[in-house]
Amino acid sequence: MVYAYIRVSTDQQSSLGQEYEISNWCASQHVKVDVWVRESVSGTVLAEKRKLGRVIRRMRKGDLLVCSEISRLGRSILMVMSILNDCAQRGIAIHSIKDNFDLGNNINSKIIAFAFALAAEIERNLISQRTKEALAGKRASGMILGRPSGHTRKYKMIRDNLPEIEKLLKSGASKTEVAASFGIHRNTFAKYLKSLKTGL
Repeated sequence: MVYAYIRVSTDQQSSLGQEYEISNWCASQHVKVDVWVRESVSGTVLAEKRKLGRVIRRMRKGDLLVCSEISRLGRSILMVMSILNDCAQRGIAIHSIKDNFDLGNNINSKIIAFAFALAAEIERNLISQRTKEALAGKRASGMILGRPSGHTRKYKMIRDNLPEIEKLLKSGASKTEVAASFGIHRNTFAKYLKSLKTGL
């Protein structure tokens, strides 16, 4: 089957230009469009959240997706490459008219699949490196990372009831018993007491 994909960013934009280009190309190639897919949505929206994603999931090996230009598939190179890679893996052919780009059972498909895998790996490494550098910078500035224990509800409960807890423990109650009365595990209870420097 042949699917024609048209995307405009806003309702105010016309899709007639894209439809004209696709119709002319299909006529010149003696190709009949079985399904026209039109949507008005930003190219920054993930493909799986657009009609495009639903159509690609429905397409079968050997089907053809035609668009006026490759940028109709997405706004970022990674998004476009992800779509191309998905189609290549599933044996779906793509033709973009203005770019004269063909993705099918050819070397282009293999190059796209390799380039996408490489780009995705580079992106993961860059994100990991940026995260590590940001954390290192925060540590260097003296910032304590992680959620402060004093901000938890149970910690506050122990802190606010500390005089009563001290009385109970001094009167012979065990930490396990006192922790249970507050609905806290004994290990957590002991950790909170230690952080409050009670000496108990």
